[in-house]
Amino acid sequence: MTSETDEVEIPEVDSASGSGIPIRGNDIDTDQIIPARFMKVVTFDGLGEFAFFDLRFDENDDQKDHPFNEDRFQDSSVMVVNSNFGCGSSREHAPQALMRWGIDAIIGESFAEIFAGNCLALGIPTVTADSETIQELQEWVDEHPDEELEIDIEAETVTYGDETIDVTVDDAQRKALVEGVWDTTALMKSNTSAVRQTAEDLPYVEDAAIPEAE
Repeated sequence: MTSETDEVEIPEVDSASGSGIPIRGNDIDTDQIIPARFMKVVTFDGLGEFAFFDLRFDENDDQKDHPFNEDRFQDSSVMVVNSNFGCGSSREHAPQALMRWGIDAIIGESFAEIFAGNCLALGIPTVTADSETIQELQEWVDEHPDEELEIDIEAETVTYGDETIDVTVDDAQRKALVEGVWDTTALMKSNTSAVRQTAEDLPYVEDAAIPEAE
């Protein structure tokens, strides 16, 4: 890694903690996380208020029964989900909406691969455990909405109450988070000289398309 890369401030994410919020149900897709009609935006700012919108409100905008509507979970930052969370279309707006609602980490049975990758690009760990463990964790969060869960990404553990459980973090995700190389856009910007050199060596890249080195 070059000295230029070392100058980029990409935080290492070796742990995450916060009170939990249980989101129950298998195969919750990205359209449920952020309905398509809210994606017509120039930036991601403000998407948080629309997270799970159609699950939280009826056609008259009256609240339904959903954890994101409950006062006791409004400061929660660790979401506990079930199987195949984030399936469906590969919209990056889904983790963007969750992050802007306040979610810093997600524990679940399993995640759609593209969704997990989009979370990683935001520095949001997606850690997994078996179905029984997740159910027990959701029940604990329901009963202890103000208590914290502590996720140790490098050690692959979650601590809550008096319990410490083993979880799984994808090897590539763990390495990227712990070493602080999860923000690939920032890494590329920090290495504009190397990008320019590579572009100059490619015969099919026109000069006008080559970025200026900083």
